[in-house]
Parts: sequence; structure tokens; C-alpha cells
Amino acid sequence: MSSRNAHGPSRRAVIQATVAAAALGSNAARAQTPPAQSGPRAGDRVFITNEDSNTLSVIDPVSDEVLSTVNLTSFDEDARPPFRFVTGNVTPTHGEMIQKPLYHGAISIHGCVPSPDSRIFATAGRGTSNLYLVDAVTLKVIGNQPNPLAGPTTAADSLTSGILVGREPHEPTFTRNGKEIWVALRGENRLAIIDVQRAMAESAGELPRGAAIRRFVPVLPGPAMVWFSAGGETAFVISQKIPRIDVFSVTYDAQGFSTTERKATIDTSAQDRFGFAPFLKISPDGREFWISQKLADGLSVYEAGGEHKLLEHLPLGDRARPNHVEFVRSERGNVAYATFGRVDDNGPDGRAASRIAIIDRSAPPGQRRVVGHFFSHGREAHGIWTDPSNSKLYVAHELDELPGSPHAGQTVCCVFDVSDPLRPRFTKQIPLGTLDLPSGKLRNKKSINLVYVRPGARSATA
Repeated sequence: MSSRNAHGPSRRAVIQATVAAAALGSNAARAQTPPAQSGPRAGDRVFITNEDSNTLSVIDPVSDEVLSTVNLTSFDEDARPPFRFVTGNVTPTHGEMIQKPLYHGAISIHGCVPSPDSRIFATAGRGTSNLYLVDAVTLKVIGNQPNPLAGPTTAADSLTSGILVGREPHEPTFTRNGKEIWVALRGENRLAIIDVQRAMAESAGELPRGAAIRRFVPVLPGPAMVWFSAGGETAFVISQKIPRIDVFSVTYDAQGFSTTERKATIDTSAQDRFGFAPFLKISPDGREFWISQKLADGLSVYEAGGEHKLLEHLPLGDRARPNHVEFVRSERGNVAYATFGRVDDNGPDGRAASRIAIIDRSAPPGQRRVVGHFFSHGREAHGIWTDPSNSKLYVAHELDELPGSPHAGQTVCCVFDVSDPLRPRFTKQIPLGTLDLPSGKLRNKKSINLVYVRPGARSATA
């Protein structure tokens, strides 16, 4: 076995796993398939992007404990002081950490999304203008190399430079056949279209820098995110600079690669005069796309097909500051949840916490309303995702727990039983702990995106 295989799967094996998603059948038909009726299984994973520590927390949803932390920093690859995380017994602040001489690791890890077959996922470094691919089974960063200086006081791997995509990559999204990753570049007003197979090779140093980029697509200013319709024939792009949505028609060649044509631009100024929409997601039935309009404190729901007309706008209350949306449906209810960035003082046990809105989706479009809230049991709730059975819900938080709290000073992920979607029940607060580097402990901090992954199963992007 080669030294590269000893540190993770072969590039060919990962490519084959990714391309297998294309053989799953009709995308439109899959969008109508109800979720598998089973709770968390051995091998399932919850991945959380920690923006200030540049790490990925991995939670085992069977035990609801932190399983591992994926290292996207370059600290301690060399034993000499300029390369260390902790020097002179001093742990650096976040700002000092990423400014260390010769640091080549990630900066501001943010967006995260699984491939259609859930075997890999992509995460974006906003500050490093790049994209990393991670194997969801082995938890290895694809393209890492054995560290020639590995030893008792140094890291075993050298971090890949990933795939350079452009300024301010906010969120990546896989096409539904798994052949491409579309990355919203907020700082360049365009999308980078990435060939997944070539991205793996580029990340491993087997192709030159830029070889994985198929093309760029000009879009509206400040693109925050893109998501595809159930069949993949339409792409929706939201903005964090102007109140507009770009809609593209997408066709695919015999190899599964895309060609785009702008279909429409939707004016959202009546619902969002600020033009700051950070998140969108297609409903599980494929009929609607939901957008969080953060500064306008509301959600807007549009037709995924037809003329993409506005179905409803849902006000969430003063300074709610909605972040992400997730859908849960069972025999006992059909809801959408929206996490709030706002922190309220009167949370559980009198501690500060954010809220999550419950929208009853059983009512017809235009008649749906917020029917309740529940506390997230953390501060500044952000990413949110359910397991395939729609029985457990996971919520990430940006802010640490305050003094006097059970996990004071820790960033936490919270777990809820949502077997009754209208009455979520808090079950656990999971402190994310630290990445234990040879020179010291790097605390996992400021969680943004969260995704639930069952390797080999269809993901929300399938």
C-alpha cells in the first residue's frame, strides 16, 4: 500500500463513490420519496464548520458525543517555533493565529454541503478563497500528504492547499448528479463551477492549480448561495448585496457537465429592502424554495417550478435575524424550522439563548404562519439539520456559552427530539471541545454550517 493510501482513500475510490450518485435514477422522482424510517445509525455523522478555529467538529449521532475534530489548520507541521500553534506557553487569539508566519491553513471555514451520495462533503474557506473536500467515512481531508517531518511533536499530515476558487467563497453546492460543485463567490459576483473529479486530483497535487475550475458564471452582486431544483434543471442564486434572485436554466451534456442560461431575475425588494439573503433550501417535496432574509427578519417562499412566483412571506419578529431553515415531516406534523441569530435573556434556566421558529407547513401556501418557538439552548443559533428519519434535530451556535452555564466558555451543538415536529423536546447540549495539537489545545469555536451525513445514502443535494 502506498503512503498516500495509508493516510486516506485512493483518489480513484473516492471518485467512484462520488460518481455513483449519478446512477440513482430520476432526480425528480427521488425528491418525492419519503425519508427512510430509521433513526441514527452506526456510521452516521454530523459535521459542523467552526469558523474561528478553522476546524470541523464531527459528532456521532448515535451517542451524541464528539467523535473527532478534522484539522484544517497547518499548525505543528514543523517543530520550529514559527510553525507552532502554541509558542512560549502562549495560546494565540484568533487574529494572531491566522497571522502567524508561514501559516498555510484554512481561514474562516464557513459553508459546508454533502455530495449527493453523502460520501464526501465540500467546505469553503472564506478567508483563504479556497475549497476543501473531506471523506465522510474516513474523516480525512482529500489531498493531504504524509508530513515528511512527522514525529512526536509534529503533525502526521501536511494540509493540502485545496482548490483555489476566488474571493469570499460563501457556500458550495453539488449538482444533483454529483459531477460539479458550484461555489458562490461573494467577493467576485460570480459562481465558480468545479469539476469534482479534477478537484480531488488538484487537491492532491496531481493537477496544476486551477485545473478543476470548468468556468465562471457571472451573477448578481454578492451571491451568497445556490441551490438546485429537484431535477437539477433550474438553479436559484440569492444575494447578500441586493434584493434580487437570479434563476438559471441548467442543461447537462453526456458526461453530466452543465451549461447555464439566465432564465429570470426576481425582484425581492418588497419583502427584503436590505437585500441580505444568506440561505436558501428546496423543500423535500421539491415544490418550493425557502429563503432567509436576515436583516428583514423574515422568510420568503417561492415556487420551485413554473414562474417561480412568491407564495408567501413570513415575518419572524423584531430582530429575529434568521439564519438557516430545515424541514421536518412525520405522521405527527409537517413543519419548517428557522434558526434565529437574536439572543434572548430569558432562555432555559434564566440563561441567554436563541430561539427557533416553527412554521406549520400543513396549511396551504399563503396561509402558513409561525405557530410557535422553542429555545435552541445556545447563543446565536445558525446551522440546523435533521437525520433521515426526521426524528432528531441538530443545531449549531456561533457564540460560546456564558459564565455560570454548564459548558461555560464552550461552543455547543444542541440536540432535539422532533418525533412530534410541533413540539420539539430538548435532549442534549454537546460541548465541541478542542483539537488537540502537538503544541497545545485549539478550542473549536464559532460554529456556522451543520450537516447530517449518512455515507452512501441520498443527501439533500441528491
